[in-house]
Amino acid sequence: MAGRFLGKALAAASLSVALACAAVGSSCRRGVPAYRNSLSSCWFHRTSGTMSGSNGSKENSHNKARTSPYPGSKVERSQVPNEKVGWLVEWQDYNPVEYTAVSVLAGPRWADPQISERNFSPKFNEKDGHIERKSQNGLYEIENGRPRNPAGRTGLVGRGLLGRWGPNHAADPIITRWKRDSSGNKIAHPVSGKHILQFVAIKRKDCGEWAIPGGMVDPGEKISATLKREFGEEALNSLQKSSAEKRELEEQLHKLFSQEHLVIYKGYVDDPRNTDNAWMETEAVNYHDETGEIMDNLSLEAGDDAGKVKWVDIGAKLKLYASHSQFIKLVAEKRDAHWSEDSEADCRGV
Repeated sequence: MAGRFLGKALAAASLSVALACAAVGSSCRRGVPAYRNSLSSCWFHRTSGTMSGSNGSKENSHNKARTSPYPGSKVERSQVPNEKVGWLVEWQDYNPVEYTAVSVLAGPRWADPQISERNFSPKFNEKDGHIERKSQNGLYEIENGRPRNPAGRTGLVGRGLLGRWGPNHAADPIITRWKRDSSGNKIAHPVSGKHILQFVAIKRKDCGEWAIPGGMVDPGEKISATLKREFGEEALNSLQKSSAEKRELEEQLHKLFSQEHLVIYKGYVDDPRNTDNAWMETEAVNYHDETGEIMDNLSLEAGDDAGKVKWVDIGAKLKLYASHSQFIKLVAEKRDAHWSEDSEADCRGV
């Protein structure tokens, strides 16, 4: 249990996304040290603002992955200018810093061994036993036995705080309902005229910012199971419930998570913990309670590493941890809900 708890702190950071992404496409999970789970740049996109990938750098992409100092440390990355992010740009003098956190090198169950260890032969770009080493963005290159970040250079090699070489997979459940008045009628925004959507947000204990509840995918675990488990642990405090309460909670969660849903984003995440050899990927899924009846039967209660939990009105003024607001904006667009008081901004989309 202690190992799983540590991982939660990491997944929530993972959603720092430079996102202009496809609506078909993105935390704190246990089994990782603080920051390992910190959830959610776009690899595949809907309009402009593509991620640079191997071919070059676009403005506003792959920024979090180049920030210093590295999270939870005093380690400064080698500086990587925008024009040299892409691997296809020749840079003979590139000299990234090597760093893997002591908590990762200690060999917890959620972490890989070092590449140099004799009995460690990971199968990159495929399912490796129960560990998913395939990327949601396609094949990634292997250089000198190490996977190479498909989004480009970060100024740091090794794994930092991430447990896996290559992709580290997370999942983010976005639970929504319509804001209603005392009579049960949907409330429309006075300027945009669109109905106001609400989502369940948690306040992170480590930084005090509001975020989407989410976490790391356990080896062999389906994304759908991760989404449900993480929401239960973070927003409903399921780990502290009695057996009878857990059974009742499971019934309500089954109703919510078995209904039709929207995959808002899945793929690479521009995360401050990313390195040249390890990076975050996430799948953000929206489960919408149209009538509000399901969530009326569930009492929000902060659990695990969440300090607080509450329903939050969705809008452009929303300030969330990392780039979680970008995922929320996509949800508002897909649900045709209020986002901005600027009607033109509502129409433009991401």
